[in-house]
Amino acid sequence: MSWQETLKKWTSFAALDEALLKQLNEVVKDEKEVEDAFYKNLTFGTGGMRGVLGPGTNRMNIYTVRKAVEGLSLYIKENVQHCEERGVAIAYDSRYMSQEFAIEAARVLGSHGIKAYVFESLRPTPLLSFAVRYLHAAAGIMITASHNPPEYNGFKVYNEDGGQVPLKEAAAIIEKVDLVADELSVNVAEQKDLEANGLLTWVGEKVDKAYLQALKGLQKQENASDDLTIVFTPLHGTSHDLVLAGLNQVGFTNVHVVREQANPDPEFRTVESPNPEEHQAFTMAIEQGQAINADILIGTDPDADRLGVAVIDANGAYQVLTGNQLGTLMLDYTLSHLSEEERKNGKLIKTIVTTEMGRTVAKSYGVDTIDTLTGFKFIGEKIKEFESTEEHYLFGFEESYGFLIGDFVRDKDAVQAAIVACEMANYWKKQGKTLLQALDGLYEQHGYYLEGMKSLTLKGKDGAEQIATIMEDIRANPFTELGGLKVLAVEDYDTSNRTLLVEDKNEIIELPKENVMKFILEEDAWVCFRPSGTEPKIKSYFGVKTTEETKSKDLLQAIQSQVEERINQIIA
Repeated sequence: MSWQETLKKWTSFAALDEALLKQLNEVVKDEKEVEDAFYKNLTFGTGGMRGVLGPGTNRMNIYTVRKAVEGLSLYIKENVQHCEERGVAIAYDSRYMSQEFAIEAARVLGSHGIKAYVFESLRPTPLLSFAVRYLHAAAGIMITASHNPPEYNGFKVYNEDGGQVPLKEAAAIIEKVDLVADELSVNVAEQKDLEANGLLTWVGEKVDKAYLQALKGLQKQENASDDLTIVFTPLHGTSHDLVLAGLNQVGFTNVHVVREQANPDPEFRTVESPNPEEHQAFTMAIEQGQAINADILIGTDPDADRLGVAVIDANGAYQVLTGNQLGTLMLDYTLSHLSEEERKNGKLIKTIVTTEMGRTVAKSYGVDTIDTLTGFKFIGEKIKEFESTEEHYLFGFEESYGFLIGDFVRDKDAVQAAIVACEMANYWKKQGKTLLQALDGLYEQHGYYLEGMKSLTLKGKDGAEQIATIMEDIRANPFTELGGLKVLAVEDYDTSNRTLLVEDKNEIIELPKENVMKFILEEDAWVCFRPSGTEPKIKSYFGVKTTEETKSKDLLQAIQSQVEERINQIIA
C-alpha cells in the first residue's frame, strides 16, 4: 500500500480519534510532512519504538501503540508460558500521552485475556525493569522517549527477564506486529471492565519499597556523611522520589533539589534538552551548587535511566563529567571495594563505543571485559547468560551516561548510579580528593584516555537516505589513516568481518550484525560510525590515548576534524 493509500484509509476512518483527526486535517496541508507521517511504519530500534507524536503510521499515537501491543500479545501468547495470569508490567514517564498510551496498552492486552500491572503514576524506566522481575511478569512495557524533545514519545518492550528485548526476540515481535494488517481496527477492551475483572491492576508503593530494599545491597560504606553537600535535578522527569529515598536510606540528608526542575513537565521548559549529556541541562544545578558550595551535582534524564554528574575543578568551576569518565570512576570504586574472591570470574560489560580505559582499569583488578553492540539490551542479555555459566556480573556501562551496578535491574539505572556516585564522592572527599582528582590519579596510572562523539541530525525521508549514503561511502572507501595514525583494522559489523590490515587477514566478529563501522588505529586510538536506532541521527565516536592531556586533546581534535570534513564532502 502506498503512503497515499494509507493516508486515505486514515482520513476515511469514521471512528478516528477526534484529536488525531484535527491534527491530520492540518498535516495534510503540507505534502512533505504528510508523506513523512505515512511513508513507513515505526520500527523497533536499539531502544524500541520511538517517534514524533501525531497522526500517521510513522508517528506515535494510540493506533500505532495498539498495533505494537497487539503484536506483543500474539508473541507472548505463543512464546511465554502462563502469560495471561503472569501479566505484563506497564510504566510511563512524564511526556505527553504517556499515561494514555499505557492505558491503551492495557486495553489491548486485556482483549487477549492478559493481565496488566500498570503503575498508578509515573515511574523511572529501571523500576519497570525491576517490576517485571519482581512481579514475575511475562513482559514489560515502558512508555517513554527518554531525553528526546517534547514532541516525541516512545514504547520500549521488556522480556520476562526484565531486559529490553534482544535482536532475535525483537525480530519475532516485529513479525507479529507486521501481521496486524490494520492498526485502526485492533480490538481493545474497556478500562472499567478490565478493572472489574482483575485484568488491570494498579501497582506502585509495594514495588517501590522492594526496589529500595534491593538498593541497600549496593552500599559499600557503613555511614554516609552529612558533610557531603548534594544538588539534585530530575530534569522534570520521574526520578525525584526514588533518588531522594535512596539517598536518605544510605544516610545522605544534605540534599538540595533544583525546585524549578523538580516537578514533571512534558515541555521541559527550563532546558533546551532534558539530557544530562548536554551540559546546558546542568545550568540551574550549577547556579544552586555555587550558591551553597555543593560537592557534587547529579542530574537524571526524564525516564531516569541516564545520570550526569558535575564536580568542582581546580579553578572552582563545576565540570560535567563525561559518561566515560563517570563510568570509569564508578567501575574503579566498585572493584576496589570487592575482595579478590568476589572479583573472581567477574566481568565488566561495556559497548564497542565505550572508553577502552574501562578495560584497562578492570584488567588492573584481574577482571576481564566483554564488549557488546551499542544498546544496554545487549548488556542485559549477557547478564542473563551468566546464569548458566561460572561467570558473574560486576559492572556495566556505556558512554551515553548509562550505568548498572546491581543486576536486580536489567537496564541502565540512573537511580542506582546516583546513589553510588554520591557514595563514591563521599569516599574520595574523606581522602581529601574530589572526583576529578581521583580521575587524574587513574589517568596517571593507566594513561590519558579521551573520547568524543559527534552527532549529525538528518530528519525525514531525505535525511534517512543521506545517512545511508554516508555509511555506504565509508564502507566503499574506508579510511587508511586518521590524525596521522595508520588504520590497523577495519571492523564491519554489518558483515561480521574484521580486516587486519598489517597481517592481511580477516576475522569473524562474534557479535550480532548491525550497521556499524569501526576503525582501529595505532596507539590505541579508534573511530566508530553508527546510525542511531531511535533518532534521525548518525553518530561518530572517537577514542584516543596518550601520556598527556594536551596531546590527547590535540590528537582527538585532529581525528574529529578529518572525519567531519569527509562526512561534509559525502553529503554536499
